[in-house]
Amino acid sequence: MTPPAFQIHRLQQIDADQRHALADLLIDCVEGGASVSFMHPLAPERAHAFWRSVAEGVARGERALLVAEDAQGIAGTVQLVLAQPENQPHRADLAKMLVHRRARRLGMGEALMRAAEAVALDCGKTLLVLDTVDGSDAERLYRRLGWQSCGVIPGYALWPQGGLCATHYFYRTLP
Repeated sequence: MTPPAFQIHRLQQIDADQRHALADLLIDCVEGGASVSFMHPLAPERAHAFWRSVAEGVARGERALLVAEDAQGIAGTVQLVLAQPENQPHRADLAKMLVHRRARRLGMGEALMRAAEAVALDCGKTLLVLDTVDGSDAERLYRRLGWQSCGVIPGYALWPQGGLCATHYFYRTLP
């Protein structure tokens, strides 16, 4: 079996070059139609502001940020929102799993998910939750990786180009 053409690692801080690459990744995903909280067109300034906010959460230890890098740079990312209410210290939210269109269908999404689960366990988390667009490629990935469906909320969010889309909620209990 050949090794993947990418590496995954956890960022403890985000420098300006990484923030730029992450902003480009987010813009690519929104341009590609991903419903990930932003509308099209996504201005670079707005994407950079989002990643500055994420960087602050990472610096405070409230978030874990993983990135996948290929020969061209950052091509994927996923976050764990570690900061939860005091009665939920065992839980984290998995958020903003993004894979650049150039890197899809190469196993990067699965590798990011498995890495996120390992980081969650390292952080003492045993329950993860996430949401995704109902019927999406991401939904099929989460099901294949053993995530359990909680249900679908119709019309929960908008597609980047407009129009309502349904959101599917999942959880995973880690061993």
